[in-house]
Amino acid sequence: MDTNRTVVIAGGGIGGLTLGVALRRAGISVRIFERAAAIRPVGAGITMQTNAMLAFRTIGLDTAVAEAGHAMQRGAILDPRGRSLGTMLVGEMAQELGAPMIAIHRSRLQEVLQQALGPEPLTLGLKVVGFREEPEGVVVRLSDGQEVRADLLVGADGLRSTVRSQLLDDGEPRYAGYTSWRGVCEVPGLADPTITTETWGTGLRFGVVPLGEGRTYWFATANLPAGGIDAPDAHGELLTRFSGWHAPVRALIENTPAATIVRTDIQDRPPVQHWARGRVVLIGDAAHPMTPNMGQGGGQAVEDAVVLARCLATEKEWPAALARYERLRLPRANSFVSQSRRLGAIGQWENALACWLRDRLFRLVPESSMRANLRRVLTFTPI
Repeated sequence: MDTNRTVVIAGGGIGGLTLGVALRRAGISVRIFERAAAIRPVGAGITMQTNAMLAFRTIGLDTAVAEAGHAMQRGAILDPRGRSLGTMLVGEMAQELGAPMIAIHRSRLQEVLQQALGPEPLTLGLKVVGFREEPEGVVVRLSDGQEVRADLLVGADGLRSTVRSQLLDDGEPRYAGYTSWRGVCEVPGLADPTITTETWGTGLRFGVVPLGEGRTYWFATANLPAGGIDAPDAHGELLTRFSGWHAPVRALIENTPAATIVRTDIQDRPPVQHWARGRVVLIGDAAHPMTPNMGQGGGQAVEDAVVLARCLATEKEWPAALARYERLRLPRANSFVSQSRRLGAIGQWENALACWLRDRLFRLVPESSMRANLRRVLTFTPI
């Protein structure tokens, strides 16, 4: 692609910022419009697994991300009494594949990406609200009424993407049947900083992810109708649902300010076979939103960004670049959408007998099978 051309990115989240960095380092002009007026320290934790770190390495960001986060060392699936159902081969696979798995606060990751991007390409407080294609480019309409011309528009504007809505017109996301709570506990010493765990109950799960510096990211899920609220706050709801669960579940909930706990209904979309049309293309949650059960939503957005940037930098014409991007990314990202939904459904089973059988079978999974599956998930090969 001619590096004199301009790419406009809708959305300054992880995918949009990563793409901005990758394009600038390839010599392609970029402008990013983010609806938030400021990048604030809100949200919770996220894991950048080995595949994401290998993708970051291709644009020289893996060291900065690793230094800003916490390397995951061990992992385990537990039952509510704290007994192990199986181990996650975190350290072994990181060593084998040559890159760590990093747990990091989402806002801290955005800071790292924003610093690498520089201030010039990013405009805060403006949202992309529509577009129209013309023979020589695409005209992007912003929330303040102004229009910006570009050679390509990238929708990186998340689950309820405005760009996707106009491009695909495929309706609302689908509810997975369960809601989640996420928080970051700032009290050190409550959780073991060397191990990441996920505990499976009956219709309930609870995850514990150390972030380093005494902070612990945690998440909880429960089978509930969509659109629920916590009254008067999340503490009572969570402490009741997870009563009697192993330490440090109760302590983490109690020591996280209720006002900082984020409740989110879990949603995704069925996989589609095209993310691009004309001069518009989608990445990340705008293209393939997935449930969080494999911890790959952010990682797949990073993979999208570096692959799309490489395609745009190496193909002479943008139609060929977008076709190559879809060919390289669609099968892998869509497989995560399907697998993650299936895994979440199993983790949320409510029947006690079914859960007992699930837990028994999980203990019997051969390590060789687990390792082979993880190797497929965590491998990223630069194009």
